[in-house]
Amino acid sequence: MTAPRRPLDDLLLYRLSRLLSVAGSMVIRLCEGRFGITRREWRLVAVLASRGELSSSELAEHAQLDRARTSKSVGSLVAKQLVSRVVRPGDRRQVRLALTESGQALYEELFPLVTQINGELMGALGEDDAARFDECLRRLHTRAERMVEEAVLPKADRGRRGAGGAASPQKPRKPE
Repeated sequence: MTAPRRPLDDLLLYRLSRLLSVAGSMVIRLCEGRFGITRREWRLVAVLASRGELSSSELAEHAQLDRARTSKSVGSLVAKQLVSRVVRPGDRRQVRLALTESGQALYEELFPLVTQINGELMGALGEDDAARFDECLRRLHTRAERMVEEAVLPKADRGRRGAGGAASPQKPRKPE
């Protein structure tokens, strides 16, 4: 006899993903429809606004994005004149990224709108529940970081195939 199948709705990560999909769609519509930037670009603008000048690697780390996606988005933001590349005097290899005046203006206009969406969403919880929820999110994040550090997982295939179309076998490895 097989065990009854449990719905995805029982899984925390699925529920969080659904919440982000529904509530985040409002932020995406604001970013893309009104401001002409992607959600990823918005994340980079917000990180630069809160942290100041950063290297591309630092920006990727703070935004929790991989370097390739960060680089592509930075290129787009530079083309849109929202971010500038600042070369350090004396070391031309050290390039820092900073918001331009237009980038700062975009942030100052968009951030309150995103804050309002977040506030309305959190309005479903009372003050005590919101504080408990915030603490629970902090604890879940800490646990997730520890799980990632301790996990021994195979490297993602990303569509690369070996001979005959089958995925190349990979040994599990611990993250560096």
